[in-house]
Amino acid sequence: MWSFFSRDPAKDFSYEIGEPISSSDDRSIWTLHRAKKKGSAGGEDVSVFVFECKSGNEHLLNIARSAVKRLKTLRHPSILAYLDSFETNKVIYLATERVESLYSRLTRKSDNDDEFKKELYFSWGIFQITRALNFLNNDANLRHNNVNLWTVFVNEESGEWKLGGVEYMTAVDIIYNILPSTFQAYYPPDVKENVKPATKCSVDMWGLGCLIWETYNGPLNSNLQLKVIDKIPKQLQVIYRELTSNNAEGRPNPADVIARCRSNGGFFKNELVDALLFLEEIQMKERGEKGRFFSQLAGQLESFPDGVGRYKILPQLLAAFEFGDAGSAVLPPLLQLGCQLPDAEYQRRVVPCVVKLFTSNDRATRLRLLQQLDRFVDHLQPATVNEAIFPQVAKGFLDTNAAIREQTIKSVVHLAPKLDYNNLNVETLRYFAKLQSKDEHGGIRTNTTVCLGKIAQHLHPQIRQKVLIGAFIRGTRDPFPPARAASILALAATQQYFLLQEVANRILPALCPLTTDVDKGVRDNAFRTIRGFLSKLERVSEDPGLRESMEADVNTATPSLSNAAATWAGWAVTAVTAKFYRSQSDTPKSSNAHNTSRILLNKPASLEQASSSQSSASTTATTSSATSMTSLDHDHEHDLQNATNANSDCDWDWDADNWGDMEQQPSTVLEHGSSNISPSSHSPKPNDQWISLEEKPEEEAAQNVEDKNESSDIGWEDSEFQPLEDFQPLEHTQTENIESTNTISTKLKEARRKREEGKLARQKQMEAKRDNKITEQMLLLRNSNLNNYII
Repeated sequence: MWSFFSRDPAKDFSYEIGEPISSSDDRSIWTLHRAKKKGSAGGEDVSVFVFECKSGNEHLLNIARSAVKRLKTLRHPSILAYLDSFETNKVIYLATERVESLYSRLTRKSDNDDEFKKELYFSWGIFQITRALNFLNNDANLRHNNVNLWTVFVNEESGEWKLGGVEYMTAVDIIYNILPSTFQAYYPPDVKENVKPATKCSVDMWGLGCLIWETYNGPLNSNLQLKVIDKIPKQLQVIYRELTSNNAEGRPNPADVIARCRSNGGFFKNELVDALLFLEEIQMKERGEKGRFFSQLAGQLESFPDGVGRYKILPQLLAAFEFGDAGSAVLPPLLQLGCQLPDAEYQRRVVPCVVKLFTSNDRATRLRLLQQLDRFVDHLQPATVNEAIFPQVAKGFLDTNAAIREQTIKSVVHLAPKLDYNNLNVETLRYFAKLQSKDEHGGIRTNTTVCLGKIAQHLHPQIRQKVLIGAFIRGTRDPFPPARAASILALAATQQYFLLQEVANRILPALCPLTTDVDKGVRDNAFRTIRGFLSKLERVSEDPGLRESMEADVNTATPSLSNAAATWAGWAVTAVTAKFYRSQSDTPKSSNAHNTSRILLNKPASLEQASSSQSSASTTATTSSATSMTSLDHDHEHDLQNATNANSDCDWDWDADNWGDMEQQPSTVLEHGSSNISPSSHSPKPNDQWISLEEKPEEEAAQNVEDKNESSDIGWEDSEFQPLEDFQPLEHTQTENIESTNTISTKLKEARRKREEGKLARQKQMEAKRDNKITEQMLLLRNSNLNNYII
């Protein structure tokens, strides 16, 4: 009756035992099963060795109990890891890490596997078993007695080889006991039953030789097969012959095997073994050594065997980051291996490391993170980005280091899809406004414009409509030619977000002056973009029904794929070349590029054809040959300050995100641009007043040009023109009275009279100036002749 209420003691075991896997048949007293830990989330996968107690096998029962006791006390990375055990009067359970037999692993490996990876894998596996035997023989004074293909197991995840089969393990000073007949092929030729071996490691070294042969040839059936060494690598053949020598005393110690094979050109000297050993000893390495190692590791991971990176190297990297001082150097290989993880595991293991790195104040760490952002941003949750990462990234917008600022700008392209309304439409645009107007590096100003065009599709429609046109028109007045070109391209790439009315009233008037830009690339882009916008307006003029479809994306949060900014040009300038461009274009000369009509008239014809970057480059090259680098940097900073001051004089409140005010101040920008022109570069030299007769026609032409220039300065003023708003339109209706018509006609005549008077006044003023200049030249000529006569 009580047996009905009795429960199976095996149910107290912590693991749920599954189906058996391929075993070594009669070569082991155990049956290997897959198992899962009870009560754990998802169930931790383990392996359970099962021994069934039967009547008449008390000898085997003692061996199984001895194996459990022995394995429980052995802790070594290359020895099978003990987890738990349980014994009843019917069965013995031994739980270990999840493994399979080496025979099963080698059987699955096909001949088509990469030979290089296979060679690395075998070298690492044989090294692990050799290291385990070195620990047993030299440190623990134990003798395994049964090293072969059937007593080595492989971790199913990492692929590491683990020494098991400790059923016949004894102390090194114990006499040798003959193994069961199933292991007859592994008997050393020099040992006899009840006789002490010649050395403490001779038996296990013979077994290591047998294992090496089986690794390359398969199961050993007779020790006579050990003489066939064709498949064994040449690097290993010398050691192998010593291991399988009939002379027991001539077999090397496992420590000697490791030392010889780890020397240059040895079998254990390769990238995989070096990397794994370095990671095991990383806590004892210097910081410089760690940095060099991690920089090399990222390029080696592709050649490592499958599973080693994810299950062996990645945990070591995470531990090195969390408990060591590896810092950002660990990031490239960490992210490369992290891509192999499922998303849930990535969130649990890698994301916390990334978030922790973003809090670092080290510039190298922040720069490396921003450069690698595209490799892990897809795994980040929006909440993590907005709460933990973006506040740290935003600090880089105002960093004093130009490389940090540039990479921070680029990072927004990857972060934008995950940013909330405030971080994207308020905070980011506020930083962009300041960078585009006041940053001293032309490359950074350029990249700010580029990035704004790339993230336009993620902006809120109302913010987008308010900001884009003002920001891009602001960029068209930048003294840096690539910045102007980027602004033109941005207008073209985001054309689907602009109302046609804005195209006609704001965009085209801003683009037209760029058709006379000093830079050929800017002019080409301006013409191309203008033609595109005009074509769009013309199509709507021909078919007004197209207006709705062309303005469909203006107020939509998700634009059509055909208009996506992803097809736009890449980054215009990088931080590496920002200094080079600064010396070329970020100068007061190029800041006047928009006063084209005035500057080109005072330049020689050869300079009119050259771009601003070319002329500046030649100037820089000439200057650098006569000055030191210190003075050049000082000059560049001075020029940049002038350009920045010109930009800051514009009536633009970037703190208020008022990007829309920029296009309303063209006259201010031009005035400051012209004020930066050096007088010495355009005013005539004293000797220029002396002109030969042959040069007189050219001088007269130049004089006429100068007069025209002066006339434009004097006469083309807005005050001389009556605004159109002052005139009433003439409406021919039946109710129109004669008095209103006479009044309008009188106003028109009055305006015409004023224009004629102004024209006459200008002509008189021009003639007076011309007469004064002729008189001055004649006086100078007379004085010169008198001086020559006196001399």
